[in-house]
Amino acid sequence: MRAAPALPAPIVTATHRFLTATLLTIGGFLAVSGLLARGALAQGAPPAPEQVIVIGTSPLPGSGIARDSVPAETSVLDRADLARDGTPDLLAALNEQLPGVSLDAASGNPLQPTLQYHGFQASPLQGTEQGLAVYLNGARFNQPFGDTINWDVIPQVAIDRIDVEGSNPVFGLNALGGSLNVRMKNGFTYAGGEADASGGSFGQAQGEAQYGAVSGDTAIYVAGNVLHQDGWRDLQSSDVRNFYGDVGWRRDAIELHANLTLANSVLNGPGTSPVELLAADPAAQFTAPNANSNNYIAANLNGSYAITDDTSLQAVAYYQYLQQRVVNGNAPNDVPCDDGSGLLCSDPGTPSTTRDGATITDFLQGGPYSELDEQTTNTNGYGVSAQITNTATLFGLHNHFVAGGSFDGAQTMFSAAAYIGGLTADTRAFAGPGILIDEPGSNVPVRVAVGDAYAGAFLADTLDLTPAIAITASGRFNNAEIDLADQQGGDLTGQHSYSRFNPAIGATWKVRSWLTAYAGYSEANRAPTPAELSCASPADSCSLANFFTGDPDLKQVVAHTVEAGLRGTLGAASGIRATYDISLYRTDLDDDIGFVNSLTLGRAFFQNIGGTRRQGVDASLAVRGRRWRVYVDYSYTDATYLTGYVESAGSNPAADADGNVTIMRGDRLPGVAPNQIKFGGSLQLTDAWLIGGSALYQSGQYLVGDEANLTPRLPGFITANLYTRYQLTQRVQLFGQIQNIGNERYYTYGTFSPTAAVYLSQAPNASNPRSYSPAAPIGGFGGVRVSF
Repeated sequence: MRAAPALPAPIVTATHRFLTATLLTIGGFLAVSGLLARGALAQGAPPAPEQVIVIGTSPLPGSGIARDSVPAETSVLDRADLARDGTPDLLAALNEQLPGVSLDAASGNPLQPTLQYHGFQASPLQGTEQGLAVYLNGARFNQPFGDTINWDVIPQVAIDRIDVEGSNPVFGLNALGGSLNVRMKNGFTYAGGEADASGGSFGQAQGEAQYGAVSGDTAIYVAGNVLHQDGWRDLQSSDVRNFYGDVGWRRDAIELHANLTLANSVLNGPGTSPVELLAADPAAQFTAPNANSNNYIAANLNGSYAITDDTSLQAVAYYQYLQQRVVNGNAPNDVPCDDGSGLLCSDPGTPSTTRDGATITDFLQGGPYSELDEQTTNTNGYGVSAQITNTATLFGLHNHFVAGGSFDGAQTMFSAAAYIGGLTADTRAFAGPGILIDEPGSNVPVRVAVGDAYAGAFLADTLDLTPAIAITASGRFNNAEIDLADQQGGDLTGQHSYSRFNPAIGATWKVRSWLTAYAGYSEANRAPTPAELSCASPADSCSLANFFTGDPDLKQVVAHTVEAGLRGTLGAASGIRATYDISLYRTDLDDDIGFVNSLTLGRAFFQNIGGTRRQGVDASLAVRGRRWRVYVDYSYTDATYLTGYVESAGSNPAADADGNVTIMRGDRLPGVAPNQIKFGGSLQLTDAWLIGGSALYQSGQYLVGDEANLTPRLPGFITANLYTRYQLTQRVQLFGQIQNIGNERYYTYGTFSPTAAVYLSQAPNASNPRSYSPAAPIGGFGGVRVSF
């Protein structure tokens, strides 16, 4: 129990931390910037030529403006940044090199992490609130069924660049905290061929190849990769196969591209394990199996046409198919009844049932039992986007105007079922064949057809009032229609409709050649997903693997963001170039959606929980010489509840006498680390040999399930990596890296597990429900790359 504070101490403390971190960061970065500027001026030499970085004003390829004209925090990683440690790795590069970004491994598989940016998430896991919009070659990549992001289906070697931008309504639904816009390579941007083979710890073996060529007006590009990992934890493994191909054609004012993505993956992740089990065996998993398989096909057609010197048209059309199967072994919700009936019960006094309402006997005579949850998703998605870009002067002033529209549709067939069966003693894996569970209002086999239709119209205009000052105004109207049709005569059928216009306005001011200031305000929204809409009542709660019941509507989530910052580049005559960024932001969400525990252990439901806030500061400094580079990033993220509520405690041991916890205004959102420091660099020892490294510090965070902040935080950690490359010949390169060089034992995600529901042979007296997902120990990897 917790006594209510006499004063709003959580709010005062959080605000004090936020302001202190902000002031210290601003002061430090301005001091460093001033010293660098003074050093450049003291040498009496003009600054080095400024490198203009272009940022897309919308998700579509082919239209962009200079980054200094964007009134929001922006970051760009190119193909070299993605492959800095060896083989290209999008998520690792974002995690190591960008402020405000972190990864957690709730699933326990390294290829299924949840990416967080400013406390908002882009995750492959159903039930995670998706607060980031992700695009691939201009097509919406958030999956229609749950807005999820399947990182494993993206061929890493084929990525050309990724733009990360703060909240911008032009990027449509889910851009609450920002957007990630991934651009793939083509034959006009990549020429030649390359192949590499690599391997190392945890049974990893990988091969990648790419080739691009131009012939007259036509270009081709093909890439593929194969990856296998045995994993370092029990029942952990990954198998991924990806292909990407692009055919491009351009002549005079027209450029067209047709590309195809094929992917197949089978990912086994052990998830979290109780802390006492991990203490006995750091590689142990809790319950099994935990498998996710994806079969993915995507075809994309995009192009641009210069109508006049000032006006151009950009368009994208796409089709994608995803077949996903998820299998989870879990602690049972059905256990032997305590009335001597010889049956299983789902709740005290409520016998478990199977088909046709037949009761389920205690067929293992006391157990142990486990539950297997299966779900299959088949989605056909399609969409089209088009925009007009005009750069003609307006009242004699330079102007950049974009207006367009988009439609994203999908048809999904979802099915789910749960089975009660035995439990193996050593690995705690489900032992079948099992008996189908059919319990109305809880575990019901379902088959439902879902139709999604998302339409949007947007515009954005950037006007240069002076050569130094630019004003941007933008807005987008979103309309979402979600229809559910129960295929088994149940009560899932329903229609849901959401619409909203989101505005934005901001300005940039180039104070000096090395200093740009910006500020802006924006709004964004997301519609509840079919998963959330179908599990939104405390009377009909659900598990993440089998969550469909007939429930009431949910409100859409609306974000209001204010941000301001400074950025710039300093160049000295000595060849040293420094770039810096500092950004402050605050995003308030109305009608945020949370996954709230129900009275039934292991089940929960989605609910509008009121307001939440994410505010913070990001700061980065990178200095580059002729043969070296160093960087340091700092992030402070203050993610809190603005509205209090009460929920069942679930497995949280800090429950009150009624089995509840009370979330108060100012409590921190779980799973979000307040502080991060990243630093790294590289040194070109010789013309052939480069060495480098990176390190990451992350402070502790509250466990998911501890929304009331009543138990200790997940421990903070620091980890470091080293990498090297050696150019053996003009066409042959050797590369290698060591991850977690200190062999630190640390955790990126924590929650609570029903420890008492499963017997742990390695820790037979375990009672602590705290459950962590451990990171990998020290690992070495190396390979060879051949260019042709």
